[in-house]
Amino acid sequence: MSSLAGKVAVVTGGGQGIGLGISQAMLAAGAQVLVAQRSPLPETLAEANWIETDLSQPDSYATIAAATQKQHAGIDILVNNAGFMFEKTIDKMQLDDWNRMLAVNLTAPLFLSKALLPLLRHNGGGSIIHIGSIEGLAANPEHAAYCATKGGVHALTRAMAVDLGKDGIRVNAIAPGWIRSALSDDYINAQQDPDSAWQGLYQMHPSGRIGEPDDVGKLAVYLAGDDSEFITGQVIVIDGGRTSKLPLPF
Repeated sequence: MSSLAGKVAVVTGGGQGIGLGISQAMLAAGAQVLVAQRSPLPETLAEANWIETDLSQPDSYATIAAATQKQHAGIDILVNNAGFMFEKTIDKMQLDDWNRMLAVNLTAPLFLSKALLPLLRHNGGGSIIHIGSIEGLAANPEHAAYCATKGGVHALTRAMAVDLGKDGIRVNAIAPGWIRSALSDDYINAQQDPDSAWQGLYQMHPSGRIGEPDDVGKLAVYLAGDDSEFITGQVIVIDGGRTSKLPLPF
């Protein structure tokens, strides 16, 4: 039997990037998947259901909860994956920039979880998985808002695990490092010497490679399933060893 057979999962931003990897992995593990995001799903997610919503708007939580309840009496898994990032110095950052980052990356995971608690409790508990980042542990230049929100996600994970344990709800976070995407590939290929840039990127990782969305998907499936029933309140880094490797000047 598949590890998530009979389980229902809601994945925000589950139609692209890391979210797509998570959705595909959960479908392969036997779960029924509902993807909540603004854009329609790609053909590769034909088996999933789409809930159209914009998580930067507070009314999105009730929209997702109502659409989910219409299709299922309860759910077992919530993956708060939707998020975005911008690069701005402190000098150039505006309050609107900061507030939108907070709304999508930190406020939505908390209040969508709250909206879906009745559906998780209906099924006797379940697993909430937040997608954090290694930038909740360290920082890149001009990422102050992003780092703040991801650090907040990590702290929120621990607090929610403490509060929701009595309901049989586990809460964990995944903190990905460099995961391949069309955007990240374009960034490296746009460098003055792309070959050297790729080589340098691989050298940063003891694993000798960067991550793939499926790497995160497989970890999410484990955290969603019964085999991880004693794991809660944890932030699990998946970065090919990047944050464990101290830099050298040569």
